[in-house]
Amino acid sequence: MSTIRLTVGQAIIRFLVHQYVERDGNEERFITGAFGIFGHGNVAGIGQALLQNEIDPDADGGAMPYIMPRNEQGMVNAAAAYAKASNRMRAMMCTASIGPGSLNMVTGAALATTNRLPVLLFPSDQFATRHPDPVLQQVENAQTLDTSVNDAFRPIAAFFDRINRPEQLLPSLMQAMRTLTDPADTGAVVVCLPQDVQAEAYDFPEEMFAKRVWHVRRPPVEKAALDRAVALIREAKRPLVVAGGGVIYSEASEELRAFASTTGIPVSDTQAGKGAINFDHPQSVGGVGSTGGEAANHLADKADLVIGIGTRYSDFTTASHTQFKNPDVTFINVNVKAFDAVKHGAEMLVADARATLAGLTEALADHSVSEDYAAEIAKEKASWEDKVQHCYHLDHGPLPAQTEVFGALNELLGDEDVVINAAGSMPGDLQALWQARTPTQYHVEYAFSTMGYEIPAALGVKLALPDSEVVAIVGDGTYQMLPMELATIVQEGVKVIFVLLQNHGFASIGALSESRGSQRFGTKYRMGGGEAHNAEGELVPVDIATNAESWGINVLRVKTMAEFRSAYREAEASKRATMIYIETDLYGPNPPNSSWWDVPVSQVSRLESTQQAYEEYVAAKGDQRHYL
Repeated sequence: MSTIRLTVGQAIIRFLVHQYVERDGNEERFITGAFGIFGHGNVAGIGQALLQNEIDPDADGGAMPYIMPRNEQGMVNAAAAYAKASNRMRAMMCTASIGPGSLNMVTGAALATTNRLPVLLFPSDQFATRHPDPVLQQVENAQTLDTSVNDAFRPIAAFFDRINRPEQLLPSLMQAMRTLTDPADTGAVVVCLPQDVQAEAYDFPEEMFAKRVWHVRRPPVEKAALDRAVALIREAKRPLVVAGGGVIYSEASEELRAFASTTGIPVSDTQAGKGAINFDHPQSVGGVGSTGGEAANHLADKADLVIGIGTRYSDFTTASHTQFKNPDVTFINVNVKAFDAVKHGAEMLVADARATLAGLTEALADHSVSEDYAAEIAKEKASWEDKVQHCYHLDHGPLPAQTEVFGALNELLGDEDVVINAAGSMPGDLQALWQARTPTQYHVEYAFSTMGYEIPAALGVKLALPDSEVVAIVGDGTYQMLPMELATIVQEGVKVIFVLLQNHGFASIGALSESRGSQRFGTKYRMGGGEAHNAEGELVPVDIATNAESWGINVLRVKTMAEFRSAYREAEASKRATMIYIETDLYGPNPPNSSWWDVPVSQVSRLESTQQAYEEYVAAKGDQRHYL
């Protein structure tokens, strides 16, 4: 057998540049680039391999483009956003140094796995030989010498391994690729690399580096399961579709529209599924659940059959198991992952969304909902449209409401442009109000809802969709948590637009705190301590706009919505990364609420506000139940 003598780090890079994916006849390179922050542990291992590849990529059979980020969590966030914007058909690798550098990637790994997004992580580890033991930045465990901080990845990784010998690399990388390209099992893949092993040479088999195409499967729907689902749909009087991210990842939007048009069944959406069906389709009724709109939620309240397609049914989607109030409600779940398909005692179709929707549409070609139900759907849709437009054009003052900013963006963005968000009150307002015209347009990370996601995510999305205008909406709280990838964006010459909403506090948690009797404690940025945390005191003099400029970002400061619209057009025409800075009202107003979310309230308290909130909490829990 012919062999090539390479270090483990060099073998990893040479292997990855030859990995491709194919679906529906479309073939492309899978791991398209590398993020890396170097220190002891990887600087002379994978770092050296990336340098060698950059100098002479032809020797490895292809280039592995490298981007130098500023923060380990930030780079994983960017990689996850890249995979999401690529419908999981492309991914990026991330490498970090031993100890705190690698441990900083844990939050990003959890985000990726929770959102079912492929990211490939190479955290550096202690010495396999244990000659220098303990090594700098090694956390010692007195119980066992076989544990490092990287074991923190185990419960959140879709696949986890540690390479203690070069011989272990090939089977590990094969399992890593199998996991990354599996539509059901994908997530964060973590391959830990002891720093001495990274630099160790070995005679790897030459065939290890041959081009390999991973065929992304579309599991077909079982005929018996399809027949059972068709029978349930025919019997239902008030069916409702809940479209999740799986519809978009399966590229099944056309089939979803055809299914809805044929049957007349209304289609609601989750955060990950918004845009799966265009908002102006007659059967599109918008967001469902705790942050949904009235149209979908009113229909969900009475639905006798819920057809979940590609959704994991988070507590926001089910309103903590209170949204589907019909005592006789049943579920059909279409999902490539049996773990999700079985939820709520559903009739399971463990299959690809696109294939299943095509089969359902064909089998139900002669079936449609009743005229009365169709009229009710149209009435709910029209009523909610009026409220959306009201929220978008409030003319609120003296500071605008953030819903007005969202309305302006919804009108200004093109069909293939992308709006990004992840945390705070904004995802709730966006799910209720945003009118997505395409599957590309809406990019909200709400499975892990990670503060600090938006800025690095803008980098990842723009790398995936260079021809789209990428707009990340950032709150002042999120900005202060993870702004440093602004430097990476400037460094790489990436043109994105940031919309910074400054309201001097945490709007979402403040409102939640108030509704649960905790009086917005610790949610406002105010000078001083003690009671100042719960008062309208002096604002903290942090100038985010100037700080953003210091990173090299062009900043446009505006006060009115007219100025905002003008600034957006200026940012759109610019070739530079630009931030539009606007102050908004911390207290809303927000869209009308039509659902609930379970956040427990203290059962006993000296505070009257908490006592009242607990009474309301107990009453609201009356609708909560397991759906079986």
